Amino acid sequence: MAKVKIRDNSIWLNHIEGDRPLRERLQSMKPGQIVDLEVDGIVGRWERMKNGRDGRPTPGIKPIEAMRDVWKRMQSQRGRVVDLRAVRTADSYLAALTPLLSEWDSPEDEEAYRDL
Repeated sequence: MAKVKIRDNSIWLNHIEGDRPLRERLQSMKPGQIVDLEVDGIVGRWERMKNGRDGRPTPGIKPIEAMRDVWKRMQSQRGRVVDLRAVRTADSYLAALTPLLSEWDSPEDEEAYRDL
């Protein structure tokens, strides 16, 4: 499991310790991409930060949606080291499967199976 110290309003990828595959996965994400992470036992959504004005990548992730408020409250405990791990929620799992199931996404199938 990865560890990260609460330091800022974002998580800087080079501050993630103990789980190199997770850090590399986050580094390979495109700006604006979303990932579900568990931080200190709380699951929330994080967004890969957009590139800077000069075009250079910003090597961090920022909390979004409800996780923004959770992370903001955690800021009062700066310096504390918390656990960090990737999770797969039902939404992210289904989103990953959508391209695989598209062959059944036709008006004919909707008509035939809509009452099931």
